[in-house]
Amino acid sequence: MAVAPERELSRVVTQLMKGVVYEDLNERVWRSLLQIQAQVKDYVRVMGLTVVVDEAEGFAFLRSLPEDELDDELGPIPRLIPRRSLSFHVSILIALLRKKLAEFDADAADSRLVLTRDQIIEMIRVFLPERSDDARLIDQIDSYIAKVVDLGFLRRRPDQDAAYEVRRIVKAFVDGQWLADFDDRLADYLDQLDGSEE
Repeated sequence: MAVAPERELSRVVTQLMKGVVYEDLNERVWRSLLQIQAQVKDYVRVMGLTVVVDEAEGFAFLRSLPEDELDDELGPIPRLIPRRSLSFHVSILIALLRKKLAEFDADAADSRLVLTRDQIIEMIRVFLPERSDDARLIDQIDSYIAKVVDLGFLRRRPDQDAAYEVRRIVKAFVDGQWLADFDDRLADYLDQLDGSEE
């Protein structure tokens, strides 16, 4: 029995409203999305949203339309997807993961970047002030990792203990230009950190 187009549209939009749709995790919805992408775009636009589809990387998500497109003679449309402010260290971790993914893509033939908890801890540890209580520092880093998992940029690997897959959606939020300036920003921050410790 064929699924009615309205029902398929509802299924796709509902999945997008719940979060990112990944090709590898939800193949049926992904295929439907690609077939009715124009309808989905029109449908969510009424709510002040647009759908971002990256076929090469295999993910899609909803994003608020730019502010100038949300205003009309009746006033602005309220934002359905709120902006999230991230702590400095969570932002650093996301940027480090994006940089690691860029390096991985340049060198590896595999399509999935998997990092252990220890590798992630070592990546961000240099950006935190030294503490005498190492256990407390690790707990703090674990909280950053948990936040990045909640945001969808990391996914726990059920088949590997304390391992995480870096999700490719991070590329949509940390663009190439920002990444190009990243080393300079990190160097400035490390200089400031060294100065404050002295």
